Amino acid sequence: MFIRREETGEFTLHFYNLYLYKAKERQKTQCVSHFCEIGESDESVYFFSYIWANHFCKAKHMLSKLPSFGLTPNSQFLRALGPSGDIRRARQLFDEIPHPDIRSWTLLITAYTKSGFPKEALEVYDELRARKVHPDQLALLSVTRACAALGNLIKAKGIHEDVIRYGYRADLLLGNALIDMYGKCKYAQGAREVFDNLSVKDVISWTSMSSCYVNCKLPSEALIMFREMGLDGVKPNPVTLSTVLPACSDLKSLDLGREIHGYIVRNGIHDNVYVSSALVDMYASCSRIKQAEMIFNSTRQFDYVLCNVIMSAYFSNGECDKALCIFDQLRKGRTKLNHDSWNSVIGGCMQSGRTDKALQVLHEMQQSGVKPNKITITSVLPTCIDLGSIRRGKEIHGFLLRHIFLEDETVFTALVLMYARCGDLELSKRVFYMMPKKDTIAWNTMIIGNSMHGNGEDALLLFREMVSSGVKPNSVTFTGVLSGCSHSQLVDKGLMIFYAMSKEHGVEPDSEHYSCMVDALSRAGRLEQAYDFIQNMPMKPSAGAWGALLGACRVYKNVEMARVAGKQLLEIEPENAGNYVLLSNIYEAAKLRDEASEIRKLMRERGIMKVPGCSWIQVKDKVHTFVVGDKNNAQTADIYSFLTEVGEKMRLAGYLPCTDLVGQDLDAEEKEYSLCNHSERLAVAFGILNLDGASSIRVFKNLRICGDCHNAIKYLAKIVGVQIIVRDPLRFHHFKDGLCSCRDFW
Repeated sequence: MFIRREETGEFTLHFYNLYLYKAKERQKTQCVSHFCEIGESDESVYFFSYIWANHFCKAKHMLSKLPSFGLTPNSQFLRALGPSGDIRRARQLFDEIPHPDIRSWTLLITAYTKSGFPKEALEVYDELRARKVHPDQLALLSVTRACAALGNLIKAKGIHEDVIRYGYRADLLLGNALIDMYGKCKYAQGAREVFDNLSVKDVISWTSMSSCYVNCKLPSEALIMFREMGLDGVKPNPVTLSTVLPACSDLKSLDLGREIHGYIVRNGIHDNVYVSSALVDMYASCSRIKQAEMIFNSTRQFDYVLCNVIMSAYFSNGECDKALCIFDQLRKGRTKLNHDSWNSVIGGCMQSGRTDKALQVLHEMQQSGVKPNKITITSVLPTCIDLGSIRRGKEIHGFLLRHIFLEDETVFTALVLMYARCGDLELSKRVFYMMPKKDTIAWNTMIIGNSMHGNGEDALLLFREMVSSGVKPNSVTFTGVLSGCSHSQLVDKGLMIFYAMSKEHGVEPDSEHYSCMVDALSRAGRLEQAYDFIQNMPMKPSAGAWGALLGACRVYKNVEMARVAGKQLLEIEPENAGNYVLLSNIYEAAKLRDEASEIRKLMRERGIMKVPGCSWIQVKDKVHTFVVGDKNNAQTADIYSFLTEVGEKMRLAGYLPCTDLVGQDLDAEEKEYSLCNHSERLAVAFGILNLDGASSIRVFKNLRICGDCHNAIKYLAKIVGVQIIVRDPLRFHHFKDGLCSCRDFW
């Protein structure tokens, strides 16, 4: 029974506390029923029942059993918040109340939060404060939950100040809610301040603080908190254990994870699905997939939470088929799959390189009636990048526009990256400049996009805009800027940026930045300076630095320096076939047949296999893949006929095949024919044959574009009169009017 204080119109929180600590749904429902039986002709009964039913149980249907009140504006407002109510209608009725009391304000804040509008809930609280209404404990609790849902740190600090201002600094209920709020805002310092100010701490306090540390990527502190909890004599509950086990996963702390597992078994908590899921994740993160499997198979409850965890474990362990088998079992069950399950499989297929399967699952997801959410979109957009499918990317962009997902920075940034990596830099820029707010990642993405397309000047301009807008550049920013300077041969500007990194921006150059500068100097033909730069690096020179120098030695035909760089690379990366091939080609071009042969022999002795070249192009809805000498395409005859015919025109225009890099055991005619069989040339020819009125084609290759093909495609672009865009692992090549954007250096 609650006791009314007539003089204040407030009620004690006896039953409110009861709701917090009743764990079983049956007990919660009984509490709501008890209020209904009281029969008080007071809207306060409705108020408390609504708060409890919405915050702490699923018994919203109990609201229909509440006694009827007179149709005052206040009671009309309360009824509008019922199970079938309309939040917009409730707001209209609220505005008709002449002087809404604190209960009505609290109800409206709670309703907005439960309806998925935490931002509006906080706006209601701001309005409350503007009207000089003093919030009570329930009002502060409601707005704290709204702020936790939104994750707004600035608002969180303001609410914390109000809690202190109105005398609730040491209140247990509000303290626990504040800790949870700061955890959702990823602000451990604020949560710890609240925790330390609590004179009494319960299991929820300790659990919330541990959870906060996990959310803030401070797993060591979470485990320390867990140990202190035990020393304080507080017994962990299943929520505590499922909260602290992810810290063991992050730290790969198998021993402590096993200790917690032992405690779980001894106390009979192993049947809890959330605890089991956390155990499966812990063992999988510690590379103990068999133990993870054993826990999964011994769990009595087979639900999507546990299945999602074991599927993620299988995907991470490279066992894609096992994960898909679990997914099929889950789909055959009665439980309706939620976004987490679908997203887990789509992301796992992407992680495993099963791009086609990821797209298939996306299609099945939509057929089942589940709409993709932001996580789905950011998971599936990389498929467009892998396949070079700008058409599919545009379809996803259209979906985002229709479903108003473009307020999210992550989704915007994913689109910027997708368009840039698929070869349409202009669309990428358009999306970027449409962003209402740009964080460091968004700026970095646009800078790197310009760099990979060879637009160094634009990358520098973006960098200056970024700094002027107040966004602080980080290590990735400078990698993108220096890479742009390298690709555009802006050596001196690159050096200025490099030396300003630590002095003006507080970012110390790492090996990646040094490699970018070596690349820039090498591309400009300043090989001696590049070599000196490597020698003076404060850390051990990376493969990237030596690789950049070796690549320049090929272009500038510096065999002696190639020997030095090649020797270093074969020591640093003895398994990288590309280094052997590049060094062998340099010797071959210099007519040093014996040395080239020695490199190939060394490659065979070490069992190093060259990665086969592969190129692909999308025409309409299908991606067509080509390898060297490919004759599996339906238009094979037309492709080779076209290359023969256009080859004559290319010769008349001045094209001379570069046969130096083709094996010496072939005659001149065979060497020339061999060059025509390269995968990128076949893909370009196929694209030209299927232009269908388009003015450009996009081809993607897994290896660096061949030197002779690069030269040949320049002539093809001029003769046919189209723009040909080729993406290799290093950059984009835009061929137009007989020229390439890389200026013949890549």
